[in-house]
Amino acid sequence: MKERAAVIPEELKYTEEHEWVLRTGEDTVRVGITDYAQEQLGDVVFVQLPELGEQVGAGQTLGEVESTKSVSDIYAPLAGEVVARNDSLDQQPDLVNSDPYGEGWMVELRLEDPAAVDDLLDAAAYQELAASE
Repeated sequence: MKERAAVIPEELKYTEEHEWVLRTGEDTVRVGITDYAQEQLGDVVFVQLPELGEQVGAGQTLGEVESTKSVSDIYAPLAGEVVARNDSLDQQPDLVNSDPYGEGWMVELRLEDPAAVDDLLDAAAYQELAASE
């Protein structure tokens, strides 16, 4: 059975832990897990997200995604404050599977260092990473 190729939008930035980052403002970003990550997890049944106002450091655990196969941590790609969370995931965790880059987003962060976004992986580098796993 041939695996389908993961969708990797060009305009996003990525982490080695399979989170994606979309710049939403001067100092804010939206974060979720990649198509590749949700594919590896299988059917997502529960998502635990941080509270609004929570401060997170780059690489710190931001929450959890529980699937029928496993429980995986979500890591903060950058340091900042949680300014929005996708409450839809409380009732519909499967949005992470059906629309990982859209309705399945997880949190928005106000960044301590907005320039740090540029240090994340671009689509081509993430493609190589995902292909090597």
